[in-house]
Amino acid sequence: MADNPSIKVLLIDDHFVVRSGIVSSLELEEGIVVVGESDTGEEALPRYEETAPDVVLMDLQLPGINGIEATRRICESDRDARVLIFSTFARDDEIVAALEAGAKGYLQKSSSRDDLLRAIRIVASGETFLPEDLAERLTNLQLGPSITLREREILALVAKGKANKEIAAELGIAGDTVKRHVSNIFLKFEVSDRAEATAEAIRRGIVRLEE
Repeated sequence: MADNPSIKVLLIDDHFVVRSGIVSSLELEEGIVVVGESDTGEEALPRYEETAPDVVLMDLQLPGINGIEATRRICESDRDARVLIFSTFARDDEIVAALEAGAKGYLQKSSSRDDLLRAIRIVASGETFLPEDLAERLTNLQLGPSITLREREILALVAKGKANKEIAAELGIAGDTVKRHVSNIFLKFEVSDRAEATAEAIRRGIVRLEE
């Protein structure tokens, strides 16, 4: 085992104290080395390219670009990227979105150090890691057709009462593009108007009431 190369970890988390604690804990473990840190989703891909880690520990709740989008960018740039979502709390829909973006696993920050080390090693080996109860729940979860990241963004703005023209301006896309996404959302949710779409998005946990 001593001759095996260490697992290189890149940590993406916006809380300095949390990062410091994770780094200190991981560096006590033989065979694991933290090669880089970042506190924003925007910096995730550049840091990934600089450090070439074996595993990325990715928080979901990041300022600016969230962990799902940061994961997507990393996995699009490197098909062999191995991202482990390590977050305080995530809705099932957010976990599904992260896995669809390319993440190899998910673990809550409240998990034990042993669970974290095990998850890192499993993901580093190329396998997927999900806690047993979560894996079972996601298997049984009936979310219907997958909602894309862009559709999630538009749903959040629809829930705020924004018109298509306002959504287009805020996201920097064409009005016809917004209209097409909204129509796709209606089809996927099997609803006929924005109020029903908003209610269904809240029910499924795609949109939070405070959003």
